[in-house]
Order: sequence, then C-alpha cells, then structure tokens
Amino acid sequence: MMIFSKVIWIFLSGCLILVFAQPPLPPGFNLPPIMQVERNWYARSTDPIGTVVTKVHREKTDDKNTTFGLETTGPPAPFEIDPHTGVVKTNDTLIDKENQSFSLWVTADGSIPQKTEVLATITDDSGQRPKLPIPPFQLPKLPPYGGSIAYPPYPLPTKTPRPQSTTKATEKYLDEVIVPETTPVITTLNPPKRPDDLFINIIDHGEKTTNISEPTEEQTGNDVPITVIPLVAIAGLVVIVAAVIFFVWKRNNTAKSSSKKDDMLSEETTITKEDPTDEWEFPRHRLRIFNIVGEGAFGQVWRAQAIDIDGKKGEQTVAVKTLKENASEKEKSDLLQELLVMKNLGPHPNVVRLIACCTEKEPTFVIMEFVSLGKLQQFLRDSRAERHYGNTHGGSQFLTSRDLTHFAFQVARGMDFLSSKGIIHRDLAARNVLITEERTCKVADFGFARDVGGTHVYERKSDGRLPIRWMAPESLYDDIFSVKSDIWSFGVLLWEIVTLGSTPYPGLSAGDVMRKVRDGYRLEKPEHCRRELYNIMYYCWEAEPPGRPDFKEVVAMLEKLLCTETDYIELERFPDHSYYNLQELDGEKV
Repeated sequence: MMIFSKVIWIFLSGCLILVFAQPPLPPGFNLPPIMQVERNWYARSTDPIGTVVTKVHREKTDDKNTTFGLETTGPPAPFEIDPHTGVVKTNDTLIDKENQSFSLWVTADGSIPQKTEVLATITDDSGQRPKLPIPPFQLPKLPPYGGSIAYPPYPLPTKTPRPQSTTKATEKYLDEVIVPETTPVITTLNPPKRPDDLFINIIDHGEKTTNISEPTEEQTGNDVPITVIPLVAIAGLVVIVAAVIFFVWKRNNTAKSSSKKDDMLSEETTITKEDPTDEWEFPRHRLRIFNIVGEGAFGQVWRAQAIDIDGKKGEQTVAVKTLKENASEKEKSDLLQELLVMKNLGPHPNVVRLIACCTEKEPTFVIMEFVSLGKLQQFLRDSRAERHYGNTHGGSQFLTSRDLTHFAFQVARGMDFLSSKGIIHRDLAARNVLITEERTCKVADFGFARDVGGTHVYERKSDGRLPIRWMAPESLYDDIFSVKSDIWSFGVLLWEIVTLGSTPYPGLSAGDVMRKVRDGYRLEKPEHCRRELYNIMYYCWEAEPPGRPDFKEVVAMLEKLLCTETDYIELERFPDHSYYNLQELDGEKV
C-alpha cells in the first residue's frame, strides 16, 4: 500500500511540474495572424453602386498573401470584397433594400484560414441606425484551445458621419475607415506566447486612422489568460488517471478477498446465461476416417477412430454415416431427420445406438456404434458360400436353425422398443439390420423413420425410391404408414431370414408385386420352413391393418418357438436352385 501511494505521489508531482513550468513554444510554431473586421456594417439606401462600406485588415505574419472573400447563407447580398485589399463595396442598388439585413461571412485564406460572421444593414436615406437594447454584461465563454472569442455588442450612436458618395471620398476611404468608437470588433486569437499578448483591436474614431491600441490595465484585468486552459485540462487528466488507478486497485483487492464459494456461484450464473450447447456435438478434428463399410445411392457409412468419445478415454472404433457429394436437399433433410429420431431414443440392445454427431458445418456426420459384421442381409448371403450348416445341438460355428429364429426374435424386440417410443421405421428389411460378432441383431437406418407421437399413423407427402417389395398395401396405394405397416415389413424380413437373404417375390417386377399384393397374393412358404414359422409371416400379411399382430405379440410367438427343441428352419433341405437366386431390382430401393 505504501509503494502504491508513493507511485501516485510521484505521478502527481510530475504532472504539476509540467503544468507550471510551461516550456516555450517549439521552433517554427507560427501564431495565426490577427484579422480586424467590423461585426456590423451599415449602408444607406441612396448609396450608389461602388460605395465603400468598410475595410477588412489582416496582419501579415509570413510571406504568404491573404485572399479575402464574402459568403452568405441567405439571399445574395449587394456587397463585394476586394480579395487583395479587403475593401468592401456595394455592387448592387440599395433603393429597394431599405431596412433589410444580410448575414455574411468574411473569409481570409492564407497559411491559416479564418472566417468571421458579420451583419450588414441597409438604413434609410438619413442614415439613421436602429438602436439596440443594452444586454446584461457577460464574460465571453472561453473557446477551445486555439479558437476565437466573440465579445457582446455595445450600443451604437444614433448618427455616424460617413464620407460623401463621390469618387474623391471613395479614394480617400480606401486608407481611412471611420467607425464609431463603440463599434465591436471581432478578434481571432490563438494561444499567445505570453498572457499579456491578449488584447482587443479598436479603430480610433477621433484620429480617423487605423490604430491598434495596447491593452490597458482595465482591459487585461477582466480577461482570462489562455494558460488557464492547459492548466485545467492537465488537472482534469490527473484526476481521471488517479480515479482509474484507484478503481483498479479496489477491484483487485475485492477479488482477492471474495470467497471461493462466491466465485463458483458467479461462474454458474454466467454459464446459465449462455445458450445451452448440444450434448451430442463432437469435435470433427477428433475423428480419423478409414474405409467405407456400407454405401447406398446417396449415403455412405465409414469406419472411423474417435478420440475421447462416449465418456471413454483413448481411441474407439465408431461408424460415421454421411452423404455423398451428389446428395440433394431431400437426402440432407432425411439424414437430419434420422439424427433427430436417434437423439430421442434411449439405449436398447437390439437398436443401433447414436454416440455423437457433427452438424456445425457440411458435411453432416452421424456417429454411431460400430457393428463389426455389417448388414444382416449380406451376412445371410455370405453364409451360403460355406456350403456347410450346423444343427441345433452340434454347437457349430456356422448358422443353425436356432440362430436364424433368434435373429428374427431380436429384430422383433428392437421394433417393439421403437414402436413403444412412437417411431415408425417405414424401411424395415434385412439390409437395415446390423449384426455383431456375438450375433446380436440391431435395427438400424432410420432415414425413413418418423416420430408420429400419439397419431400412430404417417402419411407420406414426398416422392422417392420406395421399398416396394416390403411395403403393405395401404402404404403402396394410399401412402399410409403405421406400426401395422412395419409389421407387414417384418413378415417380409422374416422370409428373408429363412431364405438366407433372398429377394422377395422372385421373378416378379415391381409393378407385378403391387398388383398381386393388392389382389391378395402373398409370398409362398419356403420348402425348408416349417408351418409354425410361416404362420407368423402370414399373420403379419393380413390385408387389413387391424387384423395384424403388434410387435409384442410377435416377440411372444417367436420366444415360444425358441423354447422348443424343434428346427423350424431345416437348413439341410435349403434348395439350391434359381428360385432363391439373388435379383437386381432396377428402380426400387433394395
């Protein structure tokens, strides 16, 4: 505290020394010249053109010539000024301008331009000037540093002797300007070298010559020295600096003395004022993209490594779903819709889990858990190449009947969870189910999914590529989607599982499928599928939605099958003929 006080005392002392020990002005500093000009001009209405009214004088302080000029803010004035001598004359008849006044500006250009306002009045033929009321005497306001002082007007005499309007008088008046002693003169001043340089120029009436008088003791006694201005300015600066230093010192001491609890409370208050950030957002730079693991017409799924994600330290393998460069606004909207649906889902072992996302800029990244074995459809098709199938009791590493039935059971559980959340998938198929190394199935791909809330029904409004072979009749013809239409799709998916990834309605075009389904045609029972399992499929394909089961019923029926020792899918009888060959579907979503 003592050191702080000493610093303040030294600073204030230095400022006072600067104030009272004013150094001389720097070399080459020129004071502005003094311009002498009457503030009130008078001319008689009978004065001829060319009559001299007054003369402006400006002392010469350098080798540059002065150029005078007249400016007006109102109607044109009947006056002109010689730009070199400063003589003001009338340049128009004054007969029609009796008792009129003109506001003018006298300008002087040179090294330092100057400008002074004057009032010109046209009197009657007698030259009688109007009497002005005597205003209360007031000290003039100090101008800014380097400005001018305008002194208040004084009463004028009723009559003023003027030269006759003759050529001889005009020539004589160029050098002798007669004005009353009380006529106010504007003096433009800049800070002089000494206080006693401040003076007022008055043209002596008695001698009829231009005389500049030295300031008397009475004149200088009432004037405010210009040196007061920098003194006041510096003193004010010192006060401001001292106040700022005191404020900073006070604030620092207050901050040190405040408790840690108050700091934490303040920080919490600050955080609550900010907009909440999306908890799902993940820094894009902490992702390392590797290879594509899935690809569609517009979307791609990449395998990536994420650093410090999902509450775990270090690197973690994730799946990143994004769009191709040729994706339209519709595909971008579908991806954002899928992200929104996944954000509103809780965790479930048979539904792919959302981990994070990157949406602050393009392209959008949807970061999900990585499912190692990929799509169930491809996994089933690849199993055909083994040409070897185990049985229920052999514990084989290859697919068994129980494995396939369990796949259907897990998908039904995942869909039961989604339907309980009010979610309609609309694109349920084996290609949109993923499988882990532990052979756990997870429902994925929510690009078509919609959160219908309490309505339980969704009506499609836009066109696009549709999964025709998996769609219920009301979806194909009326664009109506519901949990019951997802049940229809699940029956087709169950048929895919039994046939190891075959294409539904083999040998039929999309148009044929739509017509046959409307007319009551259904997928045939595979030769190696037992009636109990096919009945569940057929139950899902009831023509009217209310006649179909819900997913809770399907889960219960499949669980009942799993509790038996029967092989409902006899893989040893799996037919090896073209009936189950894969099929390319042009113009359809597969």
